[in-house]
Amino acid sequence: MAYKVLRREWRSKSAMYIMMFAELGATVAMLVLFGIAQPNLYRTKLWQAGYELGFNSSPAVILYAYANHVSQPNLPFVWSQTLTNFNVAISVISLFFLLTKLIAFILHVWYPVVALLFNVSLVAFYAASLGGQAGPDYLDPTKPSPVAWYIAKPCTVAANKAVQGNCTLAKGTFAATSVMFAVTLVNLGLNIWAMLPNEADKKDVDSDDDSYSSPSAMKRGAEWEMQGIPPTPRTATMPYTPRTMAFNTLERKMPLRREYG
Repeated sequence: MAYKVLRREWRSKSAMYIMMFAELGATVAMLVLFGIAQPNLYRTKLWQAGYELGFNSSPAVILYAYANHVSQPNLPFVWSQTLTNFNVAISVISLFFLLTKLIAFILHVWYPVVALLFNVSLVAFYAASLGGQAGPDYLDPTKPSPVAWYIAKPCTVAANKAVQGNCTLAKGTFAATSVMFAVTLVNLGLNIWAMLPNEADKKDVDSDDDSYSSPSAMKRGAEWEMQGIPPTPRTATMPYTPRTMAFNTLERKMPLRREYG
């Protein structure tokens, strides 16, 4: 069985189309939710609410650093602008990847080995996003937070209705990101399934071997040496090849060889 690396077929094209529809819905949700959160709709508000509730550090460390002309401490990733920008970036990249995949799949050039790089990248991106949204906050040693409070606790722990609304929106974004992460995992699973050796590899090799000896290949001008032909007085007792024809022609052109041979 000869394993083909590049030109491999997807094991289930219907599953691919179903997952592309699911990916489209999840990608649109990501674009909307991450776009709403940009640049800082509720991140600092939830940070401040968590501090007032005693769950995490205070965002006042930024103002303290500015007021005292000192460098800012390393902010927790969950409360940083970097996470917000990262989420927006991966949602745009996801849409670009999806459009590229759809066009390439229709043109039959979306090979599993090419898709593997895209799928692994998306899985890593959304895993990092989930880890960031639910990430820890150990900036204040007196208030360590292994998981962001709006993920670990119900939104009703905050009495402020505005904070509850922001908490609900953050929870919804986390849930949508989880769905998108699941979609990328399924895509990666289909990708790995297509990369595994299967019976189609052997069939492809057999069809390649048969193509050189089939009648259709003969009509296309394929190699026909040593093919069977009706027996003649000169070919009944020996294999007939193009070389045999050449030698016979040469003998007819050299009568002296037969006379003095």
